[in-house]
Amino acid sequence: MSSSEEMEKQKEKEETSVIERGLKKDKKDEDEDEEKGGFIDKVKDFIQNIGEKIEEAIGFGKPTADVSGIHIPSINLKKLEIVVDVLITNPNPVPIPLVDIDYLVESNGRKLVSGLIPDAGTIHAHGSETIKIPITIIYDDIKDTYDDIKPGSIIPYKIKVGLIADVPVFGKLTLPLEKEGEIPVPYKPDVDLDKVEFDSFSFEETSATLHMKLENKNDFDLGLNALEYEVWLSGVSIVNAKLSKSAKVEKNGISYIQLPVSFRPKDFGSALWDMIRGKGAGYAMKGNLDMDSPFGPMQLPFNKEGGSTRLKKKNKEEGDEDDDED
Repeated sequence: MSSSEEMEKQKEKEETSVIERGLKKDKKDEDEDEEKGGFIDKVKDFIQNIGEKIEEAIGFGKPTADVSGIHIPSINLKKLEIVVDVLITNPNPVPIPLVDIDYLVESNGRKLVSGLIPDAGTIHAHGSETIKIPITIIYDDIKDTYDDIKPGSIIPYKIKVGLIADVPVFGKLTLPLEKEGEIPVPYKPDVDLDKVEFDSFSFEETSATLHMKLENKNDFDLGLNALEYEVWLSGVSIVNAKLSKSAKVEKNGISYIQLPVSFRPKDFGSALWDMIRGKGAGYAMKGNLDMDSPFGPMQLPFNKEGGSTRLKKKNKEEGDEDDDED
């Protein structure tokens, strides 16, 4: 064998040896990396298990909160009262103080009202409690600020609540909550005395029926439960009473209500003859309506001055109504 052939074989042998050593090294590095990764994973699992055991043993955890209900206890022409019920659960073995509660009510991204309730109380250990957040919306404030919010309309709202609690281990936490819905901007009802229908007439005692026209100018139905009213004819008060009366007044609709009254015509003096000759009478009314709405009960006042109404008598034979001149 020539010396050149021997040199080539020697070179091939050395290259093969280098490749084998490289493969062994790569395999060794992979084994070491695998062992290292496995060790780290084991450490992580251990720490997680220890953390879970500690949490289970000590019982510390983040409180939870949810809006359990929204109530509207009162609506009138001036303001709307809302109560937000928030259910808070404390999983910890110690009480949790509520540092602050802040709230914001907005409509289409515009603020209607906001506020802060400091020192809102304490949630007992391993307990759940309902916190009531009272919110008042003044209609004049929002109508003066936003011209497009009109009386009689229904507007969308979003309530944002932030509960700030001081929790052991975790420190101060803010629990954010949101709730959406609709609220009304009520319009004062229009009340008129359409006519006075006489059932029986004498100077000492006269019974009559007042036909009251009630116009609902709101974009929602109203249900009448009762009304308190006082009526004047020709400057003389003929009735001041409170009556339970049921009637449904559809949105942007009109309903007629019949109210029985009795009075003494001789108390009118000369105004009585003016009423008879003129086929009518000047009148005034004021009172309050106890109404139901899709949003809750409403107390709506009414006031009508300087009106004029017809005087009619009942035709007993036919059951029709004729003017006094018949």
